[in-house]
Amino acid sequence: MKFAPLLGALLAFYLIALSVRYSAGVNSLSDLPLIYQPHHDGSLLYVPNQNPQLGDMVTVRLRVPAQASVTTVVVRTIENGEMRLTPAHIQRVDGNDTWWEARLHLVNSVLPYRFRLDGGPTGVRWLNGAGLWNRTIPDDADFRLNTFPKPPTWVSDAVVYQIFPDRFATTGKYSTPVPDWAIAQKWDDAVVDVHDIVGRQFYGGDLDGVTEHLDHIQQLGANLIYLTPIFPGWSNHRYNASSFDEVDALLGGNEALTRLCSAAHARGIRVIGDFTSNHTGNTHEWFLRAAADPNAPEREYYYWKPDGSYVSWFDVPTLPKLNHTSHNLRHHLFEDPNGPVRKWIAAGLDGWRVDVANMTGREGTDDLNHAVARQLRHAATSVKADALVVAEHYFDYSPDLQGDGWHGVMNYSGFTFPVWSWLHDPANALPYLHGIVETPHLDGQLMAATMRDFNARVPWQNLVASFNLLDSHDTARIATLLDSDAALTEVAVTLMATLPSMPMIEYGDEIGMHGLTGEDGRRPMPWNRSLWHEDVLQAYQKLLTVRRTLDALRHGGLRWIYTGADAVVFLREATAQTVLVYVARTAHGTVHLPLDELAGWAASIGHPVHQAGKPQVVADSRGVDITSDGPAVSVWAW
Repeated sequence: MKFAPLLGALLAFYLIALSVRYSAGVNSLSDLPLIYQPHHDGSLLYVPNQNPQLGDMVTVRLRVPAQASVTTVVVRTIENGEMRLTPAHIQRVDGNDTWWEARLHLVNSVLPYRFRLDGGPTGVRWLNGAGLWNRTIPDDADFRLNTFPKPPTWVSDAVVYQIFPDRFATTGKYSTPVPDWAIAQKWDDAVVDVHDIVGRQFYGGDLDGVTEHLDHIQQLGANLIYLTPIFPGWSNHRYNASSFDEVDALLGGNEALTRLCSAAHARGIRVIGDFTSNHTGNTHEWFLRAAADPNAPEREYYYWKPDGSYVSWFDVPTLPKLNHTSHNLRHHLFEDPNGPVRKWIAAGLDGWRVDVANMTGREGTDDLNHAVARQLRHAATSVKADALVVAEHYFDYSPDLQGDGWHGVMNYSGFTFPVWSWLHDPANALPYLHGIVETPHLDGQLMAATMRDFNARVPWQNLVASFNLLDSHDTARIATLLDSDAALTEVAVTLMATLPSMPMIEYGDEIGMHGLTGEDGRRPMPWNRSLWHEDVLQAYQKLLTVRRTLDALRHGGLRWIYTGADAVVFLREATAQTVLVYVARTAHGTVHLPLDELAGWAASIGHPVHQAGKPQVVADSRGVDITSDGPAVSVWAW
């Protein structure tokens, strides 16, 4: 062992012991109001080099308000498995804030780091992505630099519109003859959420119907269409694909996809598909050959039990599980130019959403999830360098989202579920995850803490390449969860549009469509405008316009500055702009925000760029007091 690393390790252990000594009987930095706590995130303002390479010296910056009384800052990194301490120096003093800066040597492909803060009676404290700590903490929420290829730059400007093709729009050109598995429906027939019926209801939506309604998508403010599966399958959802080689003729076939992609691209709208890398349908041509002949080459594509039966997704017999230990399978899926991942991007798609990505490559003692994620992304980006790959992931996605595989996730745990838990009526207990998880009720502090907990554990670039969704085709609709409360809906949409990550709207959310479950929510889009909730549509359009016009909402970091039971306030900070977002779910006491930490806001207080509800905003020399007698939002920029 070299002397310098040993000295660094001994110094680190001494400082840890010192932190324990100081933690008894003194106030903690974490007791300070949020607005006065030191802050760092992975955005451009704090990490100027967003695409570092191995061997680079990378600058990281820390903002420290004067009230924190910090006198020394050291950055702790993990290099080749050992800790190293790098002193930071003061880069500048900007009003109430001191900016500290350190240069870190990127000696590994992933470099975890955290800040050690010292000063005053608070002693030593650690700052990582999950917050401030007066004790030794694990490394999983440390900030991270990495050398992996970054997600496409366009994600920062993207707004996603999810379409379930059978239910969005129909030209009527491809719906006859009705397939054998289907129960034909009229467009205004109700969805029957009964197991043996709901997957067979066939409304006849098609891709040309999507093309005909691109005006609506564009006027809403969306510029990325996410299509649920378009391959043929014996159901309306098509997650049980019978082939990956063609677009379902019921949707208009390959030519309809070409027409849609061409028309969308002409408007600046991208299109991604939905790929099932975890399973196929039991009518898939591979599975039929594998089941018929134990010696068929496709036999190794699936998992088989000793009794000759097959493994399927959650024991659903129509969804046999793919076995990614088969190199031939992975070659056909990912490396073959005529395989599905490459072929359909070459045909016009701009990327993939990956179905049940958390389960892909995992079965028993097998865990090839990370290898599959890397291979699938490489296949997509080899055809189109700025292709996007986003994983479906309901739970703790952090082990699977470290920058080298999926670009991002559908952020249920770090956005959707905390927002629901803050806004839903606790008396309105609705199932939202296949009916197996109840919706807890959180105050605003716990909502923000939950978001921070999940989002802190992934690289910043992969967080912003994820989807912020209020619902999806697999969950209850937000309008049902909020009982059509227009004011609360505006609060929810404000959070979706102003927090980091790509906003994702399920078709029909923007007009107030309902659904008690995911299946019930897959109702046909009503194109009779008299059935639309125009106030909801206007809220979506206004807030997506605000996002599109404010650089800090698309490229800025995230700094929580107030979290109370019924109201929260956060900042989105970019190099040339700051945006302050206030949201309240109901009437609340005074939210006080001192102006010494919000230089520049004073001139903008009377001119919010967006406001809804009736927030009362009173400013004086001490700061700004905000109250409300009900749900309210306000967005300021300076």
